[in-house]
Amino acid sequence: MTSLYKSYSKFKKKTMETETLLEMGTNGLKDNQKKSGIKIKNEKKKKKSKKKKILHSLYVELVKFQKEIIASDLKLLVILEGRDAAGKDGTIKRIIKHLSPRDTKVVALGKPSDLQEREWYFQRYTANLPVSGEFVLFNRSWYNRLGVEKVMGFCTHKQYKSFFTEVESFEKGLVDGGFIILKYYLDISKKVQEKRLKARHTNPLKHWKISPIDEEAVKHWKDYSEARDEMLLKTNFENAPWFVVNADDKDTTHIALITHLLRSVKYHNKDEKLLARNYGLVDPATPEIIKDKLY
Repeated sequence: MTSLYKSYSKFKKKTMETETLLEMGTNGLKDNQKKSGIKIKNEKKKKKSKKKKILHSLYVELVKFQKEIIASDLKLLVILEGRDAAGKDGTIKRIIKHLSPRDTKVVALGKPSDLQEREWYFQRYTANLPVSGEFVLFNRSWYNRLGVEKVMGFCTHKQYKSFFTEVESFEKGLVDGGFIILKYYLDISKKVQEKRLKARHTNPLKHWKISPIDEEAVKHWKDYSEARDEMLLKTNFENAPWFVVNADDKDTTHIALITHLLRSVKYHNKDEKLLARNYGLVDPATPEIIKDKLY
């Protein structure tokens, strides 16, 4: 009995030791996971804080640039095109956040009226072009003809084809008249587009963005891609160039696009060091870039 009791005692002791080690291991794993989670969270906070500081510095540069626009009577036109949910609204909000509302204008035209349908196609846009000393941003523009109008059948084939000839002479006339034109196409992946379109239905603050075209945007993904490529290739003019922007990450997109915009223009006391960084998200719309980098 004594021998049996001793054996049992040894077995129980080993079992307890094993359970203790297992418990320590589990707790240690939990502690490591917790520490790892805190570390990742802190890193995200640091990155976000860094982005905020960079964005603040860019806001200061935008204010400097606007002073130059006003003082030199410049006429700046920035066009933002892109897929549905690519982030055009948010990008424009960041650009104009600290600019003078009297000297800055955002143009986001709706569906043309019956009267406008009978006008020269560019007529309703010309009424919104910048005057001297003004900075105008178009949230979609006359390039609707090569995007949604073409894909959804809102224009005839003849209207579509003639646009290419008309737009070249139209934009050349603007540049010759002293306008500075920068054109950006915001590109996103199909996965990101679907996620953002879904968020419009779940977030009550985004319900105003819901459009019947949303579902069609996903269905016609390939058609929009082909229309985009043809537009970029045929309307990338020397004095009114296209730049393509990878817009999957909104925060970095805002920083990259504003940096590129400021780097592309001249103004006094420019912070060259701030604007020297290339975030790898904005590229000229060359055939190689269109083929290799766009979704």
